[in-house]
Amino acid sequence: MFLADTHTHLYIPEMREQIGAMMHRAQHNRVQKFYLPNIDSQSVPDVFSLCDLYPTTCFPMMGLHPCSVNEKFEEELTFIQNYIDEKRVIAIGEIGMDLYWDKIFIEEQKQAFRTQINWAKARKLPIVIHCRDAFDEIYEILVAEKDELLKGIFHCFSGTETQANKIIELGFYLGIGGVLTYKNSGLAEAIKNIDLKHIVLETDSPYLSPVPHRGKPNESSYLLHVAEKLSDVKNCSLDEVAKITSQNAIAIFGV
Repeated sequence: MFLADTHTHLYIPEMREQIGAMMHRAQHNRVQKFYLPNIDSQSVPDVFSLCDLYPTTCFPMMGLHPCSVNEKFEEELTFIQNYIDEKRVIAIGEIGMDLYWDKIFIEEQKQAFRTQINWAKARKLPIVIHCRDAFDEIYEILVAEKDELLKGIFHCFSGTETQANKIIELGFYLGIGGVLTYKNSGLAEAIKNIDLKHIVLETDSPYLSPVPHRGKPNESSYLLHVAEKLSDVKNCSLDEVAKITSQNAIAIFGV
């Protein structure tokens, strides 16, 4: 049995000094694959540095996070695209829309999202979507862009069962993380009828730590708590959760 963390920011500078210990703890908890989403131009070297350090277990994505989209987003996209063309990446991410803080750059976020979707299609890569207070806007774009090349993960899914099914109908997986362990999140109820074949696991470390580590920096070793909670929700064994979600991760990313 092994687990795959499909969304972790283990590369950020704040975690650098602890990375050896964190990787050891993760592997002790049977987490063996780590998929790293990029944030912006500043994080690119850190993503590749960690992947170079752990080339058989850490895999890079490239994309511009919606919270990094501003009036200079086109410059950021050009910088990131150059790395996509020079390096081997396994996905375009994380990309999408975030309207939680403000809507100043909503049109720029939409444009950046569409541009990066087209990058993924041209390279036959999956996308990893960040969605916060923007489900309708993102869904509208995905419906417009839908074809046989559009695929990926709806990262940090925390919506309703209806939203989950709409995402699945578009051919996307649901990324399930620590929110599943939160008592009043409603996520357990939303996904209890969703087949495991549509789900992948993630931590989004260092954010969204699961119970019993809520309030502390998250790390990939805590993925085991998410898997255990999912096995309770689905009334199946931990081994089944690990096997199916890890197979899903490999299917979408190719590694």
